[in-house]
Amino acid sequence: MFKEFKEFAMRGNVVDMAVGIIIGAAFGTIVSSLVNDVIMPPIGLLLGNVDFSNLFVVLREGATAGPYASLDQAQKAGAVSINYGMFINHVISFIIVAFAVFMIIRSINRLKKAEAAPAPAPTTKECPHCLMAIPLKATRCGHCTSELKP
Repeated sequence: MFKEFKEFAMRGNVVDMAVGIIIGAAFGTIVSSLVNDVIMPPIGLLLGNVDFSNLFVVLREGATAGPYASLDQAQKAGAVSINYGMFINHVISFIIVAFAVFMIIRSINRLKKAEAAPAPAPTTKECPHCLMAIPLKATRCGHCTSELKP
């Protein structure tokens, strides 16, 4: 059974999938940082110093009565809240990831189309006497001057 599992785990598809998952997780971390640390601060600044991660609606106050200055304070107090600011951050993260994956797939598809393009029609033929390349419509070889049959 161990030998069978080893064969399964070492197949190319499984190893490739594992590498893809690891790179995907790392990419997700980068995108989260991009959204939270680069994209959202300027957007929040344009909207009047709004920190999207702190946008929430309290449904029920916690042990300490509100108002709460931040989501962290509300959660520490045990308040029940709808965290729509975090949802906005996650939606933007998803859009960035989806666009990046789209661009990668688009590039791969272009490469596949370039590989699958049919070979162009030949424009030359070989002289039967000297074996040099000559135009298809030639009636005499430009290299050995032999007459060619049409």
